[in-house]
Amino acid sequence: MLFQSPRAYTLLSVAAAVATIVLKTLAWRLTGSVGLLSDAMESGVNLVAALAAFWALTLAAKPADRSHHYGHFKAEYFSSGLESVLIVVAALAIIHAAIGRLQHPVALEQVGIGLVLSLLATALNGVVAWVLLRASRRFDSITLRADAHHLLTDVWTSIGVVVGVGLVQLTGQTRLDALIAIAVALNIVVTGWKLLHETASGLLDRSLPDAEHRQLETLLAGYESDEIRFHALRTRVAGSRRFVAFHVLVPGAWSVQSGHDLCEQLEREIAAALPRSHVLTHLEPIEDPKSWDDQGFRWEQG
Repeated sequence: MLFQSPRAYTLLSVAAAVATIVLKTLAWRLTGSVGLLSDAMESGVNLVAALAAFWALTLAAKPADRSHHYGHFKAEYFSSGLESVLIVVAALAIIHAAIGRLQHPVALEQVGIGLVLSLLATALNGVVAWVLLRASRRFDSITLRADAHHLLTDVWTSIGVVVGVGLVQLTGQTRLDALIAIAVALNIVVTGWKLLHETASGLLDRSLPDAEHRQLETLLAGYESDEIRFHALRTRVAGSRRFVAFHVLVPGAWSVQSGHDLCEQLEREIAAALPRSHVLTHLEPIEDPKSWDDQGFRWEQG
């Protein structure tokens, strides 16, 4: 399934969330299982997260304007950050419900049909997660990637719940239902923490991934000679966009046109090697000591 924009995939996620909420809520109402209730609550989080993702991708797609010269690409991080917080809130609610069920166990009812409904919802989530993960790679979108990984976590959660409810039915140990719900909640917390860490990293202007940074350095090294040098290389990632800036040092005797042509060629090659990148070059005379003093930000090597 191929859509032309990431936003279309979030609508698919919204539809899947609504369908799974209906299926899982019905499964919980039929069985009375707190494990299935926890599963339904996580699908509720999926719906809110998918709506937030649609909003974030809509904002991120807006072009640069007078107030946002570099565009709105970081809006994606607000969506993934909200999703991570919602995941943790859902986990706490599940734990609260499970503790109550531990203290007052309840026998489950109509387990067979409840498990069938839960498995249908799980299969739907699995298919949508696979589609979103492929789309996240295609568009290099942290929002779609976060949504896909959340749905995948939901799939494994649902499988665990189904197995647990089945064991309750076979063994008659009703407290197993609450223990499984607590295990589900702890797994959800881990997912939320990972998403929150990735979101914080992006908001702090993380540089390019190591592999892309090495690719960039290799490209520039191919141009270096006695007459051409580079320094003050800076990179950052904002959503699906890459920003690259560096200084180009050439002989002062070169014409403006020659220096400009070199910078244009460098910018084209970098943009081709790193899709969705914005490249900014600064031309300087190689003989001028002030050019070498101006090498930009320095950092400590750990």
